[in-house]
Amino acid sequence: MDVVSDAISAVRVGRPSSERVRVGGTWCARLAPYEGAGFHVVLKGGCWLLPDDGDPVSLRTGDAVLLPHGTGHVIADAPADPVTVRRAVPFERWRRDGSPQGRSSTGGGGGGGGGDAAGEAALAGDAHPAGEVELLCGKYRLDRSHVHPLMAELPEVVHLPHHVGRHPELRAAIDLLGGELEAQRPGSCMAVPSLLDLLLVYMIRSWMAESTAGVWPAVLGDPVVAAALRALHTDPAAAWTNDRLAATAGVSRPTLARRFTGLVGRPPMAYLTWWRLTLAATLLRDTPDSLAAVAGRVGYGTPYALSHAFSREFGTTPGRYRAGAGEPAPGSPAAPAPVGRPVPPHRSATGAVPAAPVGVRAARRPVSGAQGLFVPD
Repeated sequence: MDVVSDAISAVRVGRPSSERVRVGGTWCARLAPYEGAGFHVVLKGGCWLLPDDGDPVSLRTGDAVLLPHGTGHVIADAPADPVTVRRAVPFERWRRDGSPQGRSSTGGGGGGGGGDAAGEAALAGDAHPAGEVELLCGKYRLDRSHVHPLMAELPEVVHLPHHVGRHPELRAAIDLLGGELEAQRPGSCMAVPSLLDLLLVYMIRSWMAESTAGVWPAVLGDPVVAAALRALHTDPAAAWTNDRLAATAGVSRPTLARRFTGLVGRPPMAYLTWWRLTLAATLLRDTPDSLAAVAGRVGYGTPYALSHAFSREFGTTPGRYRAGAGEPAPGSPAAPAPVGRPVPPHRSATGAVPAAPVGVRAARRPVSGAQGLFVPD
């Protein structure tokens, strides 16, 4: 597999979910912080996304926005003041009670008249034309215990404005997903999850194509480092050495070491050790394979060798990790470090002391937000 596919596979769990939402008038809905990633795509009209910590984002027809770290936020017809945000309708109520259009426009489903006038009026600041708004909303479940640095460095909000001719794959996935959610068709139960997977890949690809400050777009844009990473991810169990990897990348060993370490943040063999153990954690989580089988798939000669390296890296044994009872103890190598501080270096299974990967951030704690209710007066 390639780096992006592996980075996503390492954290993806369960099945993604999505729905098509239509809303009109004055409305304001809250999505609480989530242990996963969320997204919105504007199919019609315009609205605003108000992150818990961040600037408001204006969304117009064709725009897509990814919240890769599950940031709590509000979506609304117009910029909202703090009081309004605190009274926002929980999005789950929309899902439970049906389409939000009647409730958000009429004050909770009772058929009041104030919402119709609000729907016909221009929105606050004339930010978007009045009328119906149609959205694709969804989320992905993620396991953040062993996040690849590519995923960790994604910003809290990835806004991908619609521009004609830009990111055609993303646009095609949006169109196909919107069509599947519009009407129940034969095979949709298989088509929708697959399209959601494609959507996530294309949103990350689009961010990488446009990012000017990200580390990993630069990493994968370097032909030497990209070739080395592709080789390691394609066959992580191979008997890799620095010399063999340098030959695969077509450069000398010192050149590979300098370019790889400078961009990725750790030497090639240290990265390989970390990736093998991360892949082992994914296999333990997602498959019933024995420890011996997992060890063979990730390049360890015996289950004991894998268990020893796994415990040293993640602060728990493979068996306890698989059982879900293996939370690392505070201060262990895998325990989250405070925001802004790197995880302390530790020795890998090969004896090397890897540098903390550039772009890796501490595990996020959900930010509590208002769970109230807002309906137009």
